[in-house]
This record gives sequence, structure tokens and C-alpha cells, in this order.
Amino acid sequence: MSVRVLIADDQELVRTGLRMILDAQPGIEVIAEARDGAEAVELAGRMLPDVCLLDIRMPVLDGLEATRRLAGPGVEDPFPVVIITTFDLDEYVYEALRSGARGFLLKNAGPALLAEAVHAAARGDALIDPKITLRLIHAFAHSRAAPRATTSPLTEREEQVLAAVARGLGNTEIGRELHISLSTVKTHIASIMAKIDARNRVELAIWAGERDRTSAT
Repeated sequence: MSVRVLIADDQELVRTGLRMILDAQPGIEVIAEARDGAEAVELAGRMLPDVCLLDIRMPVLDGLEATRRLAGPGVEDPFPVVIITTFDLDEYVYEALRSGARGFLLKNAGPALLAEAVHAAARGDALIDPKITLRLIHAFAHSRAAPRATTSPLTEREEQVLAAVARGLGNTEIGRELHISLSTVKTHIASIMAKIDARNRVELAIWAGERDRTSAT
């Protein structure tokens, strides 16, 4: 069964390009296009897509506010949202994740990563563009923040999974690299998040970078 996707972007050329890319991917079908965030929210409520792919800067209602209405805290039945944008400012990344987004990609990410982000969101996973993840780790590596203590030590396998997350790998890639099932990857990530009190994969990656910086000094 195909993952049904709603695309929201104020530029028709971008919407057309995204539709062509996604419709060419196995197991993905674009079912609707929106020109702004308000239309995206309305169409999502009416057509019930499996994943909403939203730009950030849109008229009427921007992508961040649309994400809050579709997937934010207090939403009874949230939609999986992936933000795709040309603006990779760190504050956008954090605000998108706080608003409930399950993915954050740049528009030059490429068809393979775009498809992986859509499939990951549909599965309940999250995927952040590796370039963004690595940049955030680098930025925090030069901060003075000390990593939070874990509630219990990470296992050897959890350390391997954490290292893969810090490199920006998605769950499928982690499973393939470590030769473990997708469900096992999810279990390890949930355990690591609980142990370090992280809310998303970017926080996991940042924590790993902070810990490495501290241990190296």
C-alpha cells in the first residue's frame, strides 16, 4: 500500500517537481497539493494523508504554524509532518521539531533521502538531513554545555546505534549497517532517549557530540 502524501509549497514549480520526484518512488503517491499552510491544514483534515510535506515560508499560514496545527502538542490525532525547505537555519530546525515535525530536509536533499524521510515519517520514525545534524553537532561541540548524565549506562549496542544517529543515518540505514531489524533499531533508540532524556534524534546527536567533546578534554 502506497504512502499517501500531501505537498504544501507556495511555488507551483516546486510543487510540480516534488510531485514528479515522489510519484516516481516506489510505494509513494502524492494525493494533494496546497499553496499555503492554511490550505494544507484544510486539505489534510479532508483527505487524511499519511504524510504532510511542508515548506516553511508560505503565505497565510507558514509551515511551522501549519505543523503545530497538524502535529503539535495537544493535537488529538497528529499527522506525520516532514519539513522541506531551502532555509536550514538552526532555529527553524528546533522550532519544527518542537512543533511536532518528524523530519527536516533541505530541498537539495535528493530523491532517495526525500523518499526515505517520507517512509520514515509514515512509520513513525524521524529523519533529519545529515548535513543539518552534523552542523548542529559541530556547533554544540564548541559550546560549554556539559552533557546530561544518563539514568543508566548505555549498552554496547546502544552506543553503536547512537554513533550511527550522530552521523545522520535513518533507522533503515542503521539496521542495514548493524545487521539488526528495524524494530530492534527503534527499541534501542527509545531506550537511549529515555536514558538521556532526549526528545528527538537531533538531541541524541547533540548529546553524543557534547559527550565526545567532554571526554576529549
